[in-house]
Amino acid sequence: MTDRAPRPDAPGDVLLEARDLSKHFPVRGRSALGGRQVLRAVDGVSLEVRAGETLGVVGESGCGKSTLGRCLVRLTDVTSGTVSFRGRDITRLSRRRLRPVRRDLQLVFQDPYASLNPRRRIGDILAEPMQIHGYGDRRAIARHVRELLDVVGLNASHVDRFPHEFSGGQRQRVGIARALAMNPKVIVADEPVSALDVSIQAQVLNLFLDLQDEFALTYVFIAHDLGVVRHVSTRIVVMYLGEVVETATTDPLYDRPGHPYTEALLQSAPDVEDEDAAPRERILLTGDVPNPVDKPSGCPFRTRCPYAQARCAQEHPALREVAPGRHVACHFPLVTPDGDPAPHALSLRSRGSTG
Repeated sequence: MTDRAPRPDAPGDVLLEARDLSKHFPVRGRSALGGRQVLRAVDGVSLEVRAGETLGVVGESGCGKSTLGRCLVRLTDVTSGTVSFRGRDITRLSRRRLRPVRRDLQLVFQDPYASLNPRRRIGDILAEPMQIHGYGDRRAIARHVRELLDVVGLNASHVDRFPHEFSGGQRQRVGIARALAMNPKVIVADEPVSALDVSIQAQVLNLFLDLQDEFALTYVFIAHDLGVVRHVSTRIVVMYLGEVVETATTDPLYDRPGHPYTEALLQSAPDVEDEDAAPRERILLTGDVPNPVDKPSGCPFRTRCPYAQARCAQEHPALREVAPGRHVACHFPLVTPDGDPAPHALSLRSRGSTG
């Protein structure tokens, strides 16, 4: 008796889920109390990735975005919490039992120069995952390699070239083709355009969108460029010091952020509004990002937050629903349950505070 084929995923089904996911790295030296120090790269993150959507993950460098992405596809073992794919806990599966799952979970790396073996030809790089998973005979694999190159906008004659013979944008297309080789369900794209020229970024982003439509893909799209994330994402997860501080659908989050950190991120982006429009007010953050080895008490953002009050130093805010479809980890969110600006946010802006 053979196993049943898995039920096709309907739009909105939860494909990938993290619950209280943490990844801590040991740090040399000991704390003032004599205990071992750890860097909390990912600290209690919970999220869902639904079929057919693009979940954008944004935050400053060092906030844990890339580590989270690697944990989701099990390239990095987690410290605690769980990762589930199609309702199955894959957090601690052995390498052998994880192999079938890897066909459905793929990663596009940030650096197209470092992610391809410089000593192997492109055809061999694309054929390798198919050989590992027993895709077919040599002829079938060669045919599929040519099809993959065509799908990502490269020439089939490129199979015999080495990575150094391609531009950065072409190399990233090869990385995308490799991720597509086993027809995955979910692709985690870890800052896939940040190393590319601006003129090439739009081409690669449009390729991601076209492939999503053609192959019914689901993306986790990691980036620090807010314009990039808005262009491709259905929902947004905002991270700060390894924690999720806000989740919301794309347009409401960009139009009216609910967390002070999200507001600061958006206001730090270049202003491309119409020349005749009123200048956009900016709330500037003061101070540096706290040390993730020794995070502040209470809210981790309070040391830079223009809205912080005494409660923020005493209680860690839970990620809670503050408006329909909007979750914010803040004692004093900037939106009301109706989605309107909160009174304290308006009063601070009217005073022209700079933090």
